[in-house]
Amino acid sequence: MDAHAVADAAARLLHAYETGKPIAPVIDDHPEATLADAYRIQQEQVRHWLAGGEVIKGHKVGLSSAAMQEQMGVDQPDYGHLLSGMFHLEQQPIATAGFLQPRIEPEIAFVLGRPLAGPGVTVADAARAVEFVLPALEIVDSRIQDWKISIVDTVADNASSGGVVLGSRPTPLPAVDLRLAGCTLHSCGRLVATGAGGAVLGSPLNALVWLANTVGPLGSTLEPGHVVLPGSMTRAIPVEPGDSVVAEVGGLGSVTAVFANE
Repeated sequence: MDAHAVADAAARLLHAYETGKPIAPVIDDHPEATLADAYRIQQEQVRHWLAGGEVIKGHKVGLSSAAMQEQMGVDQPDYGHLLSGMFHLEQQPIATAGFLQPRIEPEIAFVLGRPLAGPGVTVADAARAVEFVLPALEIVDSRIQDWKISIVDTVADNASSGGVVLGSRPTPLPAVDLRLAGCTLHSCGRLVATGAGGAVLGSPLNALVWLANTVGPLGSTLEPGHVVLPGSMTRAIPVEPGDSVVAEVGGLGSVTAVFANE
C-alpha cells in the first residue's frame, strides 16, 4: 500500500470511532495489504491520538493462543497500543456507548518496573523487568463490521483494542506460577468460561518476551509503568448495558467490570 492508501484506511477507522458505525473490512478495499501495511495503518492512528493528547500507557498482545492463531490462519501473535483513555476503574460504570461491538476477556496484566527493549530479550530479562502482576479484563472491540476480520484488519484496527479494567491487588511475579494460574469468568453471576495462563503461548511471560523483541527493532521500548496485556485465558464474551463481569485468577484475586445501564 502506498502512503495515500495507508492514510485513507486509517482515516476510515478513525471515522468509525467518531460515528459509532463500523466499516467494511480493510482487506476488501486493499486485498494487496500486508501485515507490515496493517501496522503502518495502526501507527497512523496512534499518531493521531497522541496529537490529540492521549498518552501511550502500554501494549496488548493478541492472537496469543493456538486456537486463535489457527482460526486466523497465522503463526504469530499481533500487538496494539493501550492509550490513557482506554483505562477504566474497577467497579465504576463503563458506558457501552463508547464502543461499537464490545466483548470482554480475562488476562494477567504485567506492570513493568524496568525498561524492556528488544531484540534479544529473554524470559529472564522479562521476568526481571516485571514489577508486579494484576488480574485484568480487556474490552476488545472492532471497528470492522460484524467482526469479519482478517489478520490485516485486526492489526490495522489497533489489534481490536477497546478498554482495560485492572484489578487493585498487585502480586509479585515470583508469588504465582503464571502457567498454572486458573481463571473463571462470570457474567451477571453466571459462569461463562474457564481457562488458565498456560493458554497464552504456554505462559503469559512468553507473550511479554515476544512483544519486547517485536517492537524493539521498530524503535520502541517498553517503559517502566507500562501495562502489558499478554492475551486472553478464555474466549471473549459479548457485553451489554447493565452487565457485570468478574474474572477470578488463581493466586491473583479478582477484577470486576460493571457496565452502565443505558
